[in-house]
Amino acid sequence: MRFRRTSGGRRELSWLALALLPLVPVAAMAESTFASDFVRVLTFQDYNTRVVVIGTMLLGLASGLVGTFLLLRKRALLSDAISHAMLPGICAAFVVMALAGGSGKHLGGLLLGAAISGILGTAAVTLIRKTARLKEDVALAIVLSTFFGFGIVLLGVAQRLGAGEAAGLKSFIYGKTASMLLSDALLIAIFAAVAAAICAALFKEFGLLCFDAEFGRTQGWPTGLLDATLMALVVLVTVIGLQAVGLIMMVALLVIPPSAARFWTDDLRWMAAISSTIGALSGLFGSAASALMGAFPAGAIIVLVATLLFVLSLLLGTRRGVVHRSRAGLMLRRKVTSQHLLRGLYELAEREHHDPKETAASFEDLLAERSWTRAELQRALARHIRQGLIRHKGGGYALTRLGYYTAVHAVRTHRLWEMYLIAHADVAPSHVDTGADTIEHVLEPDLIARLETMLADRGSVVPPSPHPLKGMVQT
Repeated sequence: MRFRRTSGGRRELSWLALALLPLVPVAAMAESTFASDFVRVLTFQDYNTRVVVIGTMLLGLASGLVGTFLLLRKRALLSDAISHAMLPGICAAFVVMALAGGSGKHLGGLLLGAAISGILGTAAVTLIRKTARLKEDVALAIVLSTFFGFGIVLLGVAQRLGAGEAAGLKSFIYGKTASMLLSDALLIAIFAAVAAAICAALFKEFGLLCFDAEFGRTQGWPTGLLDATLMALVVLVTVIGLQAVGLIMMVALLVIPPSAARFWTDDLRWMAAISSTIGALSGLFGSAASALMGAFPAGAIIVLVATLLFVLSLLLGTRRGVVHRSRAGLMLRRKVTSQHLLRGLYELAEREHHDPKETAASFEDLLAERSWTRAELQRALARHIRQGLIRHKGGGYALTRLGYYTAVHAVRTHRLWEMYLIAHADVAPSHVDTGADTIEHVLEPDLIARLETMLADRGSVVPPSPHPLKGMVQT
């Protein structure tokens, strides 16, 4: 696009510049204000920011630690039922304290009511599951809806007591992180320390409960008491989280951090540490972002930050992340293709009773060895030539010195596994080749050594094929 230079155009630009001139200091002031707020939040210069950040970080740390065992126990949804079951306890405690002549807003009484109600909800889930022989998800749905509905009714009763005494009860549903006091942060710190200490003291026992409770029961471990202790920790963490993120969002802090940690490790100790770290970072960045964006509730921002960390773990996790698994799958497919190609070159020479180090095979012969396409075979040949495993010879392809030893290892592993399947799995020799192809590529070195010992096959470098090779009749 081209513009014509005219005096009228210059005059219009001049008037536009003059019109926008007053906005320059306003934009600079806004940018300066945001930058100063950003620095103040990051450096924790404000007292309220320090209290909120410390409180939410400790809550996230405790939630991630306890949630690790809850997730591995396959009871992630139980935290949702417990949190919703606490609403009638909060409202009932308010009503009782108000009728007794108090204000009804005593925090200790409200949290005690929430804890009692949460324990009753947990007991109700267990009772329904055991006596009615219903699945756990059905029991959770019944308890969650019933207790929460009863809590809404009691909330309406509390709001009709007059004089606005019930104002603030809804904050337990959605949380009120921004108005957290030092006493609230200290309460979270104490309970978080208690939860962490119990988890550390019973770490081995909780691990046994999560992975093999039946074995622990047969060995005399008090699995019922351990399970009750774990549920009590869930109730404890949920209670201290009511002030920060509310009962609706609390389930996210118990489930999302350990779920994200599963993408990074299979070790229980590392999983607990990573889950606690993700929970603490969610509290840190969520409360900091909420302080910068004052119009948004802090509890919801904390949960969104935890979800962002979960998505990053899902994509980049070193154990189960999408990128890692895709790369591992690609490497395995390349390994399978490589072993099939090298085996094909070796067995083509073996079939003609030629030396595999000197015999060349044509492209068409290699194409007939496997069910790969021409493009796949061309890419595999080009890759192996770059790696120095295959070389051009005449009008075909031959193994290099390195390629020969790699092919010997591949053929040997394949035939050892074939011999094992024939000798110990009763697989017919005519069908053993396909069965060996499905597993030979992931055999560990120690298993190969065990196969050699079991089959007493240390005398030959490459065992003879236990079945006729393609295009070759054994006598």
